Amino acid sequence: MIVKVVGVGFALGFLDFVWIKYVPFPFGGLGNSIAVWAVAAFLFTYWSRWGKGWAALAASLMLVVAVPSYYVAAALIQNDDWSNVWGSYAQLWMVLGVVAGVVFGIGGVLARTPGLLRLPALALPGAVLLAEMIIELRRLGDPSYQTSHIVEYSILLAALAVLITAVAGRTWRDRALALAWALPLAGAGYLLMIATAFGG
Repeated sequence: MIVKVVGVGFALGFLDFVWIKYVPFPFGGLGNSIAVWAVAAFLFTYWSRWGKGWAALAASLMLVVAVPSYYVAAALIQNDDWSNVWGSYAQLWMVLGVVAGVVFGIGGVLARTPGLLRLPALALPGAVLLAEMIIELRRLGDPSYQTSHIVEYSILLAALAVLITAVAGRTWRDRALALAWALPLAGAGYLLMIATAFGG
């Protein structure tokens, strides 16, 4: 299990940098999306057979490994400073990766487990993408950002929220209810994002 998790985490971080480097906007912007990493943690445990404890550990470890892997790719591909691999920003993102890994790792288990929390958990991927969309839309009017880029990227995030919910949901009823749950959860996620480095 550990080898698998570390391998997936390394691939996530390394390929994320490659994606940012070579994929054009707006799709390339997904490489800078913290929501995409959270969704990856959710899907990783949703499609696995772990219980909540192992899922939280696996998702957290995956995201923690992905952070230095990202900086390794940056050092190899564009000669960034190798000290970034273990620097203060990397440490901060690893801590936040643990938090996201616990929440979305357990969410992936709950989303496939019958019970009252199944549909709210199924809504988590869509909710975090919509929360990031709100962050993006707050930048409208800011001269530091192009309006067309904000609109394009926001549409992409909204489309992904619907698509991932459709893929994870097993029935149309589940998908519709999960999307309904995603709206209030996105509001809560937005508030959490702006209270942390996630909303930077």
